[in-house]
Amino acid sequence: MSRIGKKPVEIPGGVQVAVSDRVVSVEGPLGKLQITHREEVSVALDDENKNVLVSRGTNEREARAYHGLTRSLIQNMVTGVKEGYVKRLEIVGVGYQGQIQGDALVLRVGFANEISKKIPQGLDVDCPDQTHVVVKGCNKQQVGQFAAEVRAVRKPEPYKGKGIRYEGELVKIKPGKTAT
Repeated sequence: MSRIGKKPVEIPGGVQVAVSDRVVSVEGPLGKLQITHREEVSVALDDENKNVLVSRGTNEREARAYHGLTRSLIQNMVTGVKEGYVKRLEIVGVGYQGQIQGDALVLRVGFANEISKKIPQGLDVDCPDQTHVVVKGCNKQQVGQFAAEVRAVRKPEPYKGKGIRYEGELVKIKPGKTAT
């Protein structure tokens, strides 16, 4: 039995979960999310204990894999609509900066042109100052994907550490030629 899959998903106050056929819908103060799970697993709502239970019909390899995955996805949806997810990015480098213009994040990170990234629907992107970007949302995958796309515009380089990095990310700095 999957250690993750057999744990019930607790439903906190203020969050409604609905299961119909193969669609699981979660609604809370920060938004509404839904997922269609695979046929290999079944999802049941326990109103008495305020839990969501995920079980599998067979013991095949795919069913075991989707058992834990489905439970984790539902847990992430519940956490997302209740508390939300946040990714913080730092922009490091002389003259490097970011700002919000309309519905796009505009980055100046050492290229001849400004790089403009359209902000996806459902995300809240903020620039408290020119060297920090905060990505917030209820969908964990969407928050992480947009933060990774912004970071990929200019990854931190290993000699001076210039570029876009996650807040608290350690960049291993290589010694230059003269250090040998």
